[in-house]
Amino acid sequence: MNTLDLGVIGNCNIAALVDQQGSVVWGCYPRLDGDAVFSSLLDGERTAADGQEGMFSLELIDQLHADQTYLANSAILRTTLYDHHGGVVEITDFAPRFALYERIVRPPMIVRQVRPVRGHPRLRIRLRPLFANGAQKPDITRGSNHIRYVSAAQTLRLTTNAPVSYIIEERPFVLDHPIDLLLGSDESLQGGIETTSRDLFERTLNHWRNWTRALSIPFEWQDAVIRAAITLKLCNFEETGAIVAALTTSVPEAPESERNWDYRYCWLRDAYFVIHALNRLGATRTMEDYLRFINDIVEEATEGELAPVYGITRETSLDEAIVAHLAGYRRFGPVRIGNQAHLQVQNDVYGSVVLAATHAFFDQRLASPGAMPLFEQLERLGNRAVAVFDKPDAGPWELRTIAAVHTFSSVMCWTACDRLAKVARHLGLSERALHWRRSADRLHGIICERAWNPEIGSFTSTFDGRELDATLLLLHELDFLKADDPRFVATVDAVAETLRTGDFLFRYASEDDFGRPKTAFIICVFWYIDALAALGRTDEARHLFETVLARRNPLGLLSEDIDPRNGELWGNFPQTYSMVGLINCATRLSKTWEEVF
Repeated sequence: MNTLDLGVIGNCNIAALVDQQGSVVWGCYPRLDGDAVFSSLLDGERTAADGQEGMFSLELIDQLHADQTYLANSAILRTTLYDHHGGVVEITDFAPRFALYERIVRPPMIVRQVRPVRGHPRLRIRLRPLFANGAQKPDITRGSNHIRYVSAAQTLRLTTNAPVSYIIEERPFVLDHPIDLLLGSDESLQGGIETTSRDLFERTLNHWRNWTRALSIPFEWQDAVIRAAITLKLCNFEETGAIVAALTTSVPEAPESERNWDYRYCWLRDAYFVIHALNRLGATRTMEDYLRFINDIVEEATEGELAPVYGITRETSLDEAIVAHLAGYRRFGPVRIGNQAHLQVQNDVYGSVVLAATHAFFDQRLASPGAMPLFEQLERLGNRAVAVFDKPDAGPWELRTIAAVHTFSSVMCWTACDRLAKVARHLGLSERALHWRRSADRLHGIICERAWNPEIGSFTSTFDGRELDATLLLLHELDFLKADDPRFVATVDAVAETLRTGDFLFRYASEDDFGRPKTAFIICVFWYIDALAALGRTDEARHLFETVLARRNPLGLLSEDIDPRNGELWGNFPQTYSMVGLINCATRLSKTWEEVF
């Protein structure tokens, strides 16, 4: 049965998901949002013996069990397979990434190094890519050391020192020496197969360990934070600076829910949270790249109006279509390509962009710190925020047929004004600072009047409403309310009472376009833990954090949703929101190095 006990490999250009048996079950070429040439994750419950396609498996004959781990402080995954006869095989998977000639090399390639460790293991290699998102089988041609998988749109080439005929015929063979499998673009290697594979491995391992070494990590939960940081980085399409919400499409939020969405795009809101988390760890380069991305978006938005989501090269047309020939994760379809959220009005986007950019004005480590041109761009967004803060929108949960004035969207518009006032003061622009402070104060007063419900003693999800949602837990994190404000204290307790089930929190409890949510949204419990810490309930926050950490998959990763009853992960994977929440809670709750030493 398919599960989300998966590992992710990638290089900020492509990524692939590898299951616990060492099979590549998801991967897009030639970039993160490209053709899903490995799509078996979304092809129901078929196996290779049933004729399953869209996968790259290394099958150990008479396999007994397997274990899996990442090489420390890297995005290199190692799977070890054991057979019934004492044979052991080790698979090392990675996507090459390293610095060369003052630039980062990140080819659309995955490397699989297979090594016999003990005994006489027999291996069957099944490489079955599909094109057109799983609809088209490739033509296959071969050479002495390569196999080409050809479609009209693109060609993949496997270069290997394994027996090519055995791979094409999927015939088992005794693995009596190490083999290398390099799958990527239709280009010949410039060196020997073994030498190239070894060189790519060493360079990639050194790159990730150097990147990790530069992180400012908390004392506690270091392994969890490092894994989360690397995972966030793998969701960064570095060529343009875009950050995808997840690496998959259509893994449902819950069984039979039809809440199946394509998350391989850049939501401005999600990207802000990623940037904020990585900045906390000192990984500021990702923010600089993202600022280039949004700079182009803002320049193109002549009226200052932004969409909530963009393609990773700033595409604005992401029309949704159903891929009928894929049955879906565990047969829970539909499988969707594209996302209609690009047509929605989500007014929080203006605050999201301003928040993401604010750090640039205050961090002197940056090669290109914020200056007047960026501030002038952000003012255009601030003007738009003032104009729409009290207008109906789809809200942060992207309701498809229900519009309202959502408190979170309004507060994010307030943050745009608040941060612009602070940036203007920092730049010595006293008149602009006064203007934005007055705008922020006006919005703050209206939001408090319209979103606070004295009858229930809590802020509410919408103006003049009665329902609650988990974004209300962010009122202090966004500096809208002080932690000791009685209204914030009351709201945190009300949200927990209304939305908490077991150790997790739902986004909201009311019905939406698809009925009532059946699974908890993982980021919400991290928001709750942060709120508890802000309220001084540190022991309670730490205990809950440890409980949530135990629900990660075996490799330390999280998806979007979780069933609070049995702890099963659901939703697109790996989810940036969830990994962001882990980092934020760990940095807030950890003892300092000084406290320990």
